[in-house]
Amino acid sequence: MVSRLLASIVVGVFALACASGRRDAKPLRVMSYNIHAGKDAAGQPNLERVAALIKAQRADIVLLQEVDRNTRRSGNVDQLAVLMDLTAMHGAFGKSLDYDGGEYGIAVLSRRPVTEREIVPLRVDPPQKRSGGSIEPRIAFFVRTGGVGVVNTHLDASREETYRLQEIAELLRFDTAREPDVVGGDFNAEPGSAPHAAALAAGLRDAWAECGRGEALTYPDGTPVKRIDYLFLTGAARCDEARVLDSRASDHRPVLVRVRLGKGS
Repeated sequence: MVSRLLASIVVGVFALACASGRRDAKPLRVMSYNIHAGKDAAGQPNLERVAALIKAQRADIVLLQEVDRNTRRSGNVDQLAVLMDLTAMHGAFGKSLDYDGGEYGIAVLSRRPVTEREIVPLRVDPPQKRSGGSIEPRIAFFVRTGGVGVVNTHLDASREETYRLQEIAELLRFDTAREPDVVGGDFNAEPGSAPHAAALAAGLRDAWAECGRGEALTYPDGTPVKRIDYLFLTGAARCDEARVLDSRASDHRPVLVRVRLGKGS
C-alpha cells in the first residue's frame, strides 16, 4: 500500500513538473537579420561583427538573408560556414540562385541540430529580372531544429507590390502545409501594405504588435525610416519582448524576439 502510494506521488509530481515545464519553458531568442552579402552599408566586411552580435544577444535561432556561398564578389567565402564557426552554431543554407561563381540565398543558424529542411520556390509571373537581365527567384526556407519549425524568406524589393503579392501568396500556402512556429525574414513591405495585410489575414501574428519595445524601424541601418524585417508567430507561440537592435554591422538592423512556444522547447 505504501509503495503504491509513493509511486502515485512520484507520478503526480512528475506530471506536474512536465506540465509546468510546458507552461514556463525557457523562451527562445529568435533573430532575423539581413546581412547584406557579408558587408556593411559602407562595403566593409561584417561577418565577425554579425557573429559577435549574435553571441552577445544569446540568440538561439537566427534567420539570415542575403547570404553568399563561394561567390567571387565575396572572395569565394562560404559565409554560412564562417558564421557557424564563429558562433559555434548549427546551420542550413537555402539556395535562391547560382550567382557569380557560387550560390546566393538565405540561411538559418541554430543552437540545436537541424533535423528537417525544405526549399520552396516562390514563383511569380512574369519571372522577375535583375539588372542585366538575369532572373532572381525568391524562396521560402523551412527548417526544423530542436522540434521548432521556422520559415525564413526574403521577398522582392521592387517599388511596386506585384511580385511581393504573388510571393506572399505562395509563402502562405507553404506555411499552411508545414505549420511552422515562427515565420520571418526581410519582407520588403511596410506595416499596412497589402503583403503585410495578407500575412495577418492568413493568421500570422506580427510579434512586434504583441510585444514590441522601443523603435520598430529596421532599414536603413544609420537612420531607419522603414520597418520591413519581421518575425511572425503562429499557433500557440507567444512572445515576451521584441526589439530592433541598434547595429551598423549591415545595411539593415536585426530584429530579436523572445518566443515562448508552450511545448517545453
